[in-house]
Amino acid sequence: MHGHSPDTLQHEHVFLGDNHERNERLTWFVIALTATMMVVEIVAGTLYGSMALVADGWHMSTHAAAMLISALAYFYARRHARNPRFTFGTGKLGDLAGFASAIILALIALLIGWESLLRLANPIPIDFTQAIAVAVIGLVVNLASAWLLKDDHHHHHGHHGHHDHGHHHDHGTHHGHHHHHAGGRDNNLRAAYLHVLADALTSLLAIAALLAGSAYGWLWLDPLMGIVGALVIARWSWGLIRDAGAVLLDVIPEGEDLPDEIREALEGDGDRITDLHVWQVGPGHHAAIISVATPAPKTPSAYKDRLTHLHELSHVTVEVQPLPA
Repeated sequence: MHGHSPDTLQHEHVFLGDNHERNERLTWFVIALTATMMVVEIVAGTLYGSMALVADGWHMSTHAAAMLISALAYFYARRHARNPRFTFGTGKLGDLAGFASAIILALIALLIGWESLLRLANPIPIDFTQAIAVAVIGLVVNLASAWLLKDDHHHHHGHHGHHDHGHHHDHGTHHGHHHHHAGGRDNNLRAAYLHVLADALTSLLAIAALLAGSAYGWLWLDPLMGIVGALVIARWSWGLIRDAGAVLLDVIPEGEDLPDEIREALEGDGDRITDLHVWQVGPGHHAAIISVATPAPKTPSAYKDRLTHLHELSHVTVEVQPLPA
């Protein structure tokens, strides 16, 4: 073992995404913005008799609650990042939170759709000018929030911090990612972002419906836009449920070439991989268990050294099976 003391063989299992703390701060800030706007909309809607505004306000409250799931998941994942009972770290907590949040988003879509159908059946008079003014303010707040939460893959990945994990097999030099996998996506941030985006969409549709309604007296347009909004939100939430669920079930996403890259790095010279498991343990972090059958067995660290160029691999276990030469 070239003179490793048992201490240096211990390593941490911290697999949080690169921008974990920044994303956490942004999420809390957006929750505060959303909650303030929600109170304004509910009060204004009650004063101006606009059911659309009251509905949008309560609808915002559900988004604030769902974003709270994201924020608490960031907090919990950070608090327990070094808790030894999480043997694979807490990097997947965000995917669990994103999954839960996406289900809430789907329920919101159902509720908006149902409410809109009831409205189509029984239209109510709307105080247009005030309702439009508040809806516009709501839209501005939502767009600002969405811009804050947008997960920007192009600017934040130059300085990867994977090599500070204390792994003895993670000391390759990092030249940035030549291809950043979809696996690096923070589904937790994406969930918060989709909630804000869904809000912006409903505000936008409400404004369009209110403008046309005040111009032509088409009261049915308001609920019709509600149904359109519900369908779009339902589609977003399905995408998130699918992606976060795939991470929770350790499915390798399409276009993820990590298993092939591992085979390329290790196979050849009579070495054969007989068993390979690769799964995501956090945004941009993967673990692998590899069985190598070989007529000329080397130590596991020799095989691990051949994998140091794969930055997405944060945790590797190698099993060596000697074959008769």
